[in-house]
Amino acid sequence: MNRRHWIITAVVAASAVIGFQVGNQETRPERPELQLRPLIGIASVDGEDYVRALRKAGGTPVILPAAGGAQEIADYLQRLDGLLMPGGLDIPPVIYGEEAHETVELLAEERHEFERALGTAWIEQTDKPLLGICLGGQWINVLHGGTLVQDIPSELGGNHRGTEHAVTLEPGSRLSAIFADTTFTVNSNHHQAVGTLGENLRIVAQSPDGVVEATETIDPERFLIGVQWHPERMADDQRQRKLFEAFVESAWE
Repeated sequence: MNRRHWIITAVVAASAVIGFQVGNQETRPERPELQLRPLIGIASVDGEDYVRALRKAGGTPVILPAAGGAQEIADYLQRLDGLLMPGGLDIPPVIYGEEAHETVELLAEERHEFERALGTAWIEQTDKPLLGICLGGQWINVLHGGTLVQDIPSELGGNHRGTEHAVTLEPGSRLSAIFADTTFTVNSNHHQAVGTLGENLRIVAQSPDGVVEATETIDPERFLIGVQWHPERMADDQRQRKLFEAFVESAWE
């Protein structure tokens, strides 16, 4: 039994524990019919939109519960082919050395401790793909030593909740190559954003008011991208599907 078959067997056997989400899935035509799909972990959140987007892109989603210690995280690092860090409430500002703004709504302690530990290990101990969405993109910045704008309306002015706006991508970035475009409209549902940029990251998208909308690693060999919008909620947008397809494709490698 080869390693990948062993991985699938182990994950299916543990489905009651880790919330394994899998169903009838179409085969990606460019892959051999019997080649197994990449296992993509979704940290903490059992969100159907994330599951659906990953399945459509050719991945097998695995929901990771916000629990477990070093051994569980080591298992995830070994067995998973990619990690998606999804949206949620706010990272405790103490993690990046600040007092909390009055508008901050903290993540549950169990979830923030798990995602902090998992994200740190994934970044530092693997070169596997990582996609952060909204909160997940903020985690990427904080775990690289950056800070956050804790409340856009009071600190920068403007509203980024319950609206849409344009984003402009940096030409020559991995993200602009994925979308084959540098300007388009996205949804927006956040009150925080990247503040001080983390080490080994670069800003690759901004909104018209200057809010950071996406970052990526400076390592050209690795897929590590954080976006502030929610592409999983734009199921009918063919452009946004490209992000998930590129993410899953990188997990094949």
